[in-house]
Amino acid sequence: MRVRYALSLILVLGCSGAASSEPSILDEVECVRTGAEIPPGLWEPAIEAYEAADAQSPPAPGSIVFIGSSSIFLWRTLAADMAPLPVLNRGFGGSVIAHATHFVDRVIVPYEPRAVVLYAGDNDIALGGLSPDCTLRDYEAFVAKIRERDLMIPIYFISIKPSVFRENLWGEMRRANALIEARTMTEPSLHFMDVSESMLDEDGRPIESLFVEDGLHLSPAGYELWTSIVRPVLIADLGD
Repeated sequence: MRVRYALSLILVLGCSGAASSEPSILDEVECVRTGAEIPPGLWEPAIEAYEAADAQSPPAPGSIVFIGSSSIFLWRTLAADMAPLPVLNRGFGGSVIAHATHFVDRVIVPYEPRAVVLYAGDNDIALGGLSPDCTLRDYEAFVAKIRERDLMIPIYFISIKPSVFRENLWGEMRRANALIEARTMTEPSLHFMDVSESMLDEDGRPIESLFVEDGLHLSPAGYELWTSIVRPVLIADLGD
């Protein structure tokens, strides 16, 4: 069912190796938001802290920038997990995709990155009340903002994860994953890394050991799993 749905969307979006200029099905779908709209200014202190650290010790250009919500921010072992690839962790709190887009000029562009890895969408649906279609639109806006800055770099999207705490929303999150995955398959520079299916047990429920006590944030075992999926892809694509 999921594969057929994704393939049907690919046919609509076009799969010629570039985004289609024809009107897509998304133009006919109303973007639904039922939750609060979180202002990006909430994360200004976090962004200023990154800028202050950069002023003290400017990162070398050409790193892979990881950006997104707390699943990125709390990935304390990211540099070691992705070695020998040079990476920068620029995650911030409970952010949504639109926040990453808002701060592109401050936490992506200055680093002249080799690639960008985005994890977001979890909070978009759970806190912002975004529909899967609206989550896709925000992903599209993120890609467009980077391309507007003449950064024709690879963009990797880590799939929205299932979690114990938000298990009731997994159906919506899984549909958003399918939409975003289908979009990435229309353009060679866009990539989808699916961590979600490996986080489910044989009954299709989130594996509790992959999370800390709150049932939402990843445990060391969770990050080990993510590393086993993300690192080989980046090494194959970006390793020397």
